[in-house]
Amino acid sequence: MLKLDFHPAGRHFLQIPGPSPVPDRILRAMSYPTIDHRGPEFGELGLKVLEGIKQIFKTVHPVVIYPASGTGAWEAALCNTLSSGDEVLMFETGHFATLWQKMALSLGLKPQFIGRPGIEGWRGGVDAQMIEDHLRADGGHRIKAVCVVHNETSTGVTSDIASVRKAIDAAGHPALLLVDTISGLASADYRHDEWGVDVTVSGSQKGLMLPPGISFNALSPKAIEASKSAGLPRSFWAWDEIIEMNKTGYWPYTPNTNLLYGLSEALDMILGEGLDNVFIRHNRLAKACRTAVTAWGLDIQCADPSVYSPVLTGVMTPEGIDADQVRKTIYERFDMSLGTGLGKMKGRMFRIGHLGDCNDLMLMATLTGCEMGLQMAGVKLQSSGVLAAMDYLGGQSVPLRRD
Repeated sequence: MLKLDFHPAGRHFLQIPGPSPVPDRILRAMSYPTIDHRGPEFGELGLKVLEGIKQIFKTVHPVVIYPASGTGAWEAALCNTLSSGDEVLMFETGHFATLWQKMALSLGLKPQFIGRPGIEGWRGGVDAQMIEDHLRADGGHRIKAVCVVHNETSTGVTSDIASVRKAIDAAGHPALLLVDTISGLASADYRHDEWGVDVTVSGSQKGLMLPPGISFNALSPKAIEASKSAGLPRSFWAWDEIIEMNKTGYWPYTPNTNLLYGLSEALDMILGEGLDNVFIRHNRLAKACRTAVTAWGLDIQCADPSVYSPVLTGVMTPEGIDADQVRKTIYERFDMSLGTGLGKMKGRMFRIGHLGDCNDLMLMATLTGCEMGLQMAGVKLQSSGVLAAMDYLGGQSVPLRRD
C-alpha cells in the first residue's frame, strides 16, 4: 500500500530531469485565490504571461499555451500543420524522439525515422547532414515536416538546432521545422526566431520550475499559414481561436488559472536573474556534475562532448551493475530520486537532473548521495567525484542573486 503519510526528516531531493523542484515563491503564487477566467484581472494575467513567455522562446510571434502536458503540445504541433498521409522526417536521438514518432504513426502520418543504429544512436545528437541528404533525395517534396528533439531528456544530449535549419535550407526544401524543447526551455540556449523554427514544443515542469500541466507551441508565420490548409482533425488543439482570444488575454476554454499564477512568478524569477545568466548557471552545474562522473571513472551517456546537456547528466553503470538497483539504494538510504534509464537504456544508466531552481550546494548534496550510493551498490570508483566537483565549483567566481 502507498504510504501517503511518509514524511522522513529533511527535504526530499528530487534530482530527476523533471518534474524539477518547484520553488517556494512559485508554490505561494499558485496558492492565490482562483479568479474568474472571464474577469478583468485574469485578462491582465493572461497578457502578462503571453508576452513574458515570448522572451523565453526568443520570439516575437504567438506562443500558444495549453492546459496540458508536453505530450499534448506534441500532438498540437502535428495536427495543426499536417494532413493524413503526410510524410515527416524524424531523427532518433532517444526515448522521447521515439515516442513522438509513435504519435505521428497513430495520427495517420508517415514518419521516416532515421538515425544512427543501435545504442550509439542514443549517445549523440541530431546529424544535420543525414537530414540534408534525405531532403535532397526528396525531389517531389513529399516530406512536409522535419521533427527533432532539442534536449533529449532520456540521454543528456542537446542537439544543434541551427544546423538542422541550415540543412533544410541547403537542400532547398520547403519542409516545416518542428522542435521539441520540453526539457531544454529556460535551461539551455534556445532561439525560436533566429534558428528558423516553425513550431517549438515545450512544457512547464522542467526549466520553468512549475508542476506539470502547462504546455506550449511557439509558432512562426509559416506554421500559422500551414495550419489554414492542414487536414488532421483538431478542435481543442486548434491554434486559430486561441490566437484570436489571446489578443485580449483570454482563452476559448477554461485555462489552468493557478498554474498561470505560477508561470507569471516563474517568468519574474527567470527574467529577473537574466536568461543568459540562467544558461551560464546551468552550464556551470552541468560541468561540475560531469567532472564528478569522470572522477568516478564512469562513462557519461552522451558520448559527444560537443552536445553535452546543461539540463541533466546520464551516468552509465559498469557491466554487471543494475543502474535501477543503484537508484533504489540511493532512494531508500538518502531519500533522493534519480532518473531511470528509459527504452534501450533501461537498467544500464541513471540520470542526474541539475535544472531549474538548482545551486552549488544542492548539486553537491546530490553528488554526495550518488557517490555513497554507488559505493554501497558495489561500484568501484576510481576517485572521489565529490571532491573533484568541489574543486571545480570552488574555482569559479559566481555572484549570488538576491531578490
